[in-house]
Order: sequence, then structure tokens, then C-alpha cells
Amino acid sequence: MAYTSPLLSLPGAVAADAPDAGVAAHYGELFREQRALSRGEGFVDLSHREVVTVSGEDRLSWLHLLLTQHVSELPAGQATEALVLSAKGHIEHALYLVDDGTTTWIHTEPGRAGELIAYLESMKFFYRAEVADRTGEFAVVHLPAGSIAETPAGTVVRQTPHGRDLFLPRELLAEFGATHGPAAGVLAHEALRVEQHRPRLGLETDHRTIPHELGWIGGAVHLQKGCYRGQETVARVHNLGKPPRRLVFLHLDGSEVHIPEHGAPVRLASEGPEGRQLGFVTTAVRHHELGPIALALVKRNVPVDAELTAGTTPAAQETVVEP
Repeated sequence: MAYTSPLLSLPGAVAADAPDAGVAAHYGELFREQRALSRGEGFVDLSHREVVTVSGEDRLSWLHLLLTQHVSELPAGQATEALVLSAKGHIEHALYLVDDGTTTWIHTEPGRAGELIAYLESMKFFYRAEVADRTGEFAVVHLPAGSIAETPAGTVVRQTPHGRDLFLPRELLAEFGATHGPAAGVLAHEALRVEQHRPRLGLETDHRTIPHELGWIGGAVHLQKGCYRGQETVARVHNLGKPPRRLVFLHLDGSEVHIPEHGAPVRLASEGPEGRQLGFVTTAVRHHELGPIALALVKRNVPVDAELTAGTTPAAQETVVEP
């Protein structure tokens, strides 16, 4: 059965589309919601995201062998990000982690927990680690940076420079939403993510994306740790080669009524609408200060100062990943 958040009953709530179906896209005032988050006010309902925990004595040393991030000595309370790669180095999962001293808490994209758990279970062998899907028990809620909101008892907190991700007991979600306003929808959350050049699995990635293309080296990939699946590709591209594509930030022409959809072709403006496709739009949003903006994945050799079109919309690029 498709998930529906109880916070969709809040005044003005408009349901989001996939991949964020089940929570609110906005509550009637998109730019007001963005401005509130920028001031450190309110919260974002991310209760459609899935929650996985790993417990047991060997949890961190075991995860260290499987993930791109150095987590064997992860201090309790310290947030980090990690990826699961294929044998060829392509991104399969993006994980947002914190360990509370006894359990590692992970949230990931909607619909991804099953595949993630299946992979982890297949790699357990003799390690003392227990993997569980906790989505039914805990809901993810985001508090923006600067928020002074108190968190209810029983909540696990993942503190990042962008704010706090709460693993909130799901039975407290409705009460939390009623008492911790103003609520902001996922469109406001996405607008700030794009502004901050932060990639998201399933939007900035496709079946052949490698971490270097999105700037995930460092933030989610540790280059000095031991072996893990896909490490050979990571090391080879880092030391000897260059990624075939790179993430760019686009300032879109604000006179256009519509913003490009995910997958819209990116071309050189000088070549016109029939020119070669050099990439695609990954996420396009309307920002309360910057106007329409987007992230796009383009070929490495696209000149960094080239004027582009995103779909039919003129676009000026800023470099996110150096060519």
C-alpha cells in the first residue's frame, strides 16, 4: 500500500509526486516555506524515507568493509554519508548515517531499503551484526540549520551542517507536526539542496554514475580506507583518469513560465535545439532568492564558460565538479 503521511492533513498541504509521493510538496506558500527554513525555522516531513538500523558488536567494523566511507571508528553522534557501489563502481545506494553507541541508524531513499537490506544480509558471514528495517517504527523529519526546536524523547538525532535529521518514533509524528510549525514541503527542502549543490540518488544519478561525477569524493567516499566493492574504479579514476561527466549548477532564464523536467536534454546554446545532447537536467527548482535554478550532469569536456540550454530554457552554468 502506498504511504500517506498524517501531516498531509495539515492546512494547505499539497501532495508531492514521485520520488517524494506520500508527503507534502508544499503547504500553500513555497517561497515562504523556503525563507522559513533559511532562517532556521520550521521542519520538513521526510517520513516517506526509509530507515534501516544495524546493531551488534561488529556493526561498524563490518559496515566499514562494505561502504565507501571510513566508519570503523565512527564516534557516537557523528553524522556521515556513505555509498554502496557495484563491482564496476557505479552508485547503487546513498546512505545517511549516525551511530548512537549501540546502533547505527541509516536513512535512505523511498523504496530502497529492501534492496539495501538484501545486500547487507548477503554479506554478513560470521560478523555479529543485525540488520533491521525500522521504517514502520521511525519517521525521518528534518530541522533546518539554526533551529532551536527541542526533540521528543526517544528520538535519534543526526546533526549535519545543513540541520538535524530526526529518527522520530512514528507514533509521535502527527503531534510533532502540530506543535513544531511552520511546516515546509519537500519542494522547499529540494530548493535548498540544489542551492547547496548536494546530489541525490535517483535524481543526480543514473545506472552508470560514479561518485567522482557528483563531487561525492570526500563527503561520502574516503580515499584512504581499505577495500570495498567498487574501490578499484574509485582509485583508478582518482589516480589515473578523469570522470566522463561532471555535475554543474545552472541559473535558468527566469522569463520562462515552466522549468525543465528531470531528464531534459542539455545542449550548447550556440548549436540550437537540434544540437548534440551533452547531458541532462537532474533537478530543477524555483528558489526564493536565486529564481529558477537546476543541477545537471554534462560531459566532462563541455567548456565551463559555455552558454547552455536546459530543455528549451537558456542556462548559465557554475562549476560544481571540476573538469
